[in-house]
Amino acid sequence: MAKKLHIQTYGCQMNVYDSERIAEVLAPLGYVLSDTSEDADMVILNTCHIREKAAEKVYSKLGRLRKQKEKKEQTGGRMILGVTGCVAQAEGSEVLRRAPYVDMVFGPQTYHRLPEMVAKASRANGHVLDTDFPEDNKFDSLPKTRTAEGATAYLSIQEGCDKFCTYCVVPYTRGAEYSRPTAQVLDEARALIKAGVSEITLLGQNVNAYHGENEDGSTCTLADLVRKVATLDGLDRIRYLTSYPAEMTDDLILAHAEVTELMPYLHLPIQAGSDQVLKAMNRQHTVAEYKLIVEKLRKAVPGIALSSDFIVGFPGETDADFEETMALVEEMRFIQAYSFKYSSRPGTPAALLESQDLYRVPEALKAERLARLQALLNANTLAFNKQAVGQTYPVLLDRTGKTPGMLVGRSPYMQAVVVKAEDHLLNTLQNVLITEAGPNSLNGELVETLHRALA
Repeated sequence: MAKKLHIQTYGCQMNVYDSERIAEVLAPLGYVLSDTSEDADMVILNTCHIREKAAEKVYSKLGRLRKQKEKKEQTGGRMILGVTGCVAQAEGSEVLRRAPYVDMVFGPQTYHRLPEMVAKASRANGHVLDTDFPEDNKFDSLPKTRTAEGATAYLSIQEGCDKFCTYCVVPYTRGAEYSRPTAQVLDEARALIKAGVSEITLLGQNVNAYHGENEDGSTCTLADLVRKVATLDGLDRIRYLTSYPAEMTDDLILAHAEVTELMPYLHLPIQAGSDQVLKAMNRQHTVAEYKLIVEKLRKAVPGIALSSDFIVGFPGETDADFEETMALVEEMRFIQAYSFKYSSRPGTPAALLESQDLYRVPEALKAERLARLQALLNANTLAFNKQAVGQTYPVLLDRTGKTPGMLVGRSPYMQAVVVKAEDHLLNTLQNVLITEAGPNSLNGELVETLHRALA
């Protein structure tokens, strides 16, 4: 009899990818994914540690799961409860101290060893804690086949980061930069295409630092990899994230101009528009250097759209620093951005600054600045969306809408597009005339069948 597995994923796209692979690792043990934790035989929380609020959500969720776990035990069953991701990596022992009913705590580099962990957790009342950085690479041990629920999928090509931005925990929770061999990436891409995927997003904590090894021993850059992936039969679209500006090379910019499968949209985080703040963050670029990269991108691909990330209220940020961020947003015309108040993470250099009154930005001022920034960013998004009205976009319809008879997809610029369409067009690429634009999505009408069914 199949066992129910529920995975709740927090945080970045890398965690989404890891959750998919965790399900594939557990499938041979008889576990089948369930949409709910109710009556599940195993529940895994795949966690994020980038902000304090994200970490606290995990402990709150664990408290609720404890009741479900106890209820299942009262009826003679058992729920194995696991925590993985960056919270597990950063504070594994603390997880077990605060939630001693958790059975398994394992880091993002060790989930290929889950069958062994499950066996230990099943035959003992103790805990399994596996947060070491293993010598064996997880990608070498993961299943070669891939499953896919639709036409889009993530593919992890690079993990870890060597940049050590002063606010960031990734180098400590994901480790040093590692790039997968080119052949391994291409094999996984083929497996995804075979499973019905037509759009692949290449993932990395610092994805444009990718330097995988080719079979002949030479080095493959991200630009080289994009060109290789683009030759695979059945693949229509390529995206990648997240990029580090200082490693946005000329050959990668050229690939944007020459590889038609590479979408005209790029997420290029800058975090702040002030050189003083960027230096305090240990970002290895200036505002002027960032602008030059954007200038090159827009010259190579005149219609390219950009999104970014911003941290408001970083320790020491002055009113003048913040106004420089606002000016940059005005100039760059980002079509979308993730923006947050600075959150101190234990063990990072910025946390030491935050602890000093001289550098600490009051919470009320952070909130005020964030509200102003988000209002400007939202205005930019709406203006860009309105420009789409009257345009015809190729849209990959990859999910059903909230209303029966409606499908939802993504434009080349990552906009959500809602269209009236029959279910047999799900997971196909269609020409859509954009008729309405809102702050979060576009509405459109089918123009013609553009492409074969993709799944």
